[in-house]
Amino acid sequence: MVSHFLKFSDIAPDEIQPLLNRAIELKSGVVSNALAGKSIAILFEKPSLRTKLSFWVGAEKLGGHPVHFSPEEVGLGKREPVADVAQVMSRMSDIAVIRTFAHSTIEEFALNASIPVINALTDAEHPCQALADTQTITEQLGSVSGARVAFVGDGNNVAASLGYAVAGLGGHLIVASPDGYTLPVEDLEGANAYGATSGGTVTQVTSPQEAVSNADIVYTDVWTSMGQEAETAKRLVAFAGYQVNPALLDQAAAGVKFMHDLPAHPGEEISHGLLYDPRSVAFDQAENRLWAQAALMDKLI
Repeated sequence: MVSHFLKFSDIAPDEIQPLLNRAIELKSGVVSNALAGKSIAILFEKPSLRTKLSFWVGAEKLGGHPVHFSPEEVGLGKREPVADVAQVMSRMSDIAVIRTFAHSTIEEFALNASIPVINALTDAEHPCQALADTQTITEQLGSVSGARVAFVGDGNNVAASLGYAVAGLGGHLIVASPDGYTLPVEDLEGANAYGATSGGTVTQVTSPQEAVSNADIVYTDVWTSMGQEAETAKRLVAFAGYQVNPALLDQAAAGVKFMHDLPAHPGEEISHGLLYDPRSVAFDQAENRLWAQAALMDKLI
């Protein structure tokens, strides 16, 4: 049976820590040739820096051969039906890494694929980002279990996957969002159910100050994601007061670390210079995309 990673809950809670441990091993210099002789098809409908680079280099570090396709080359669901692309890629490659808009597209792709399919971002979830995030938290705190993580901003795909990951490892995620931009109820309830056996929780609040109080980690993301550009002006108004800056970090726990999945918009969700604040681990977090995804491909193959 082929295993896919379309949403974070596709792996069981007790599988997360071993996967993170493997990522940390690979980062330390442990060598894996899990993808020797294998080809990894990378198909993106959205622009990418970290995701493309990390999957490409990660595949090569495992001995594999990455092949990248831009939107214009394939026209997923437009120039060629999704099911047909999945069938062709399954005949010629060993893993498919898909970055698309609608989550239904990757679900259709996986339904018609006979190789592992990895979600490199959809409008519903960004599970690979959550793997890198929890690897980073593990490196900084020693464990996610019992950690208090504040996410300030839009209850988007990044927040949804982070909720499952943190709760599944026994941590506590507090999401602060303005009305109308909170986590979808199904993700809030789903993440709490997923983390029940681990003792993890996800809570939604509206106050950034409430969220960051005693937080070990403060995390934020852009207010306007790709595909939402028409809402930019509206969102700038809605998220006024949700900027993460040194003053907000000062209200968190001593030793707090700041995270951002990048790219950032200084002057909006973060203050200018915050990425380079001594408390920021955003670039460690970015690097960990490489190692977490390498560990994931190592597992799936």
